[in-house]
Amino acid sequence: MTGRSIALDRRVNAIRGDLADVALAGRYFAPHYSCPQALSLRFPRTAIRSKADPESTAVSELLHGELFQAIDVAGGWAWGYSAHDHYVGYVPVSLLGVPLQPTHVVTVPAALVFAEANIKSAEQARLPMGSRVAGEVEGNFLKTGSGFIHLRHLSAMDAVESDPVSIAERLTGAPYLWGGRSSDGVDCSGLVQLCLSLCGVAAPRDTDQQMAALGEEIEPGGELRRGDIIFFPGHVGFMADGEKLIHANAHWMQVTTEPLADVVKRLEDGHALPVLARRRISL
Repeated sequence: MTGRSIALDRRVNAIRGDLADVALAGRYFAPHYSCPQALSLRFPRTAIRSKADPESTAVSELLHGELFQAIDVAGGWAWGYSAHDHYVGYVPVSLLGVPLQPTHVVTVPAALVFAEANIKSAEQARLPMGSRVAGEVEGNFLKTGSGFIHLRHLSAMDAVESDPVSIAERLTGAPYLWGGRSSDGVDCSGLVQLCLSLCGVAAPRDTDQQMAALGEEIEPGGELRRGDIIFFPGHVGFMADGEKLIHANAHWMQVTTEPLADVVKRLEDGHALPVLARRRISL
């Protein structure tokens, strides 16, 4: 490669001082390049961290069955990116395994994995909403390699929903967690990404990325409706109707529905523009 490297967003481009994704070889100079290796998370969920350190900041989260493209493995950590949104970071390599070919996805706040096809059998695991699983249907259950999951907690991978707000409403009360993308803990953009994904819409991870990529701007003065996405400085949520917003927020530390006017009022003192954009997605 000749010439200067271009500036790339390191949140979604795997670049380190010593190494980069081979896919960037024609655009970014690095001492070494490596081909990603696809692996699946075999644990219910794990944080994607900014450093190879369990105490470092969580930048996102990987859910059961999701793919992680590992570019480097060292010291018990895999460095790479999540396949669904290309978000870069570190995950414990011990939690990753052979790529899963998922057949179903968890669409309720949590699905239990039972030892047998019997709700009275021992609980083996608890998988959060958005988890991918693979198996064969046996009666009212999906038989997986680690146990049985009731079909009422799942949808087929090729089935999509049409109302992201109804999905968000299922998560009412879920705790706010920086970097979270699951019913066990979720942040504002993680909630939007998760709900849209179950409706077949691939959304970026962070609020600024989502504001740049999602939907069409609602005309000034236009009435809001269910499913509209409202962007604030460093925050995002769905309109539950023409007046109320459902969002994962650090004010209430959970997923809540409240008047949009209340959210705007909290932001007015610190921001000249408390609302940055109003977008509508056609599903």
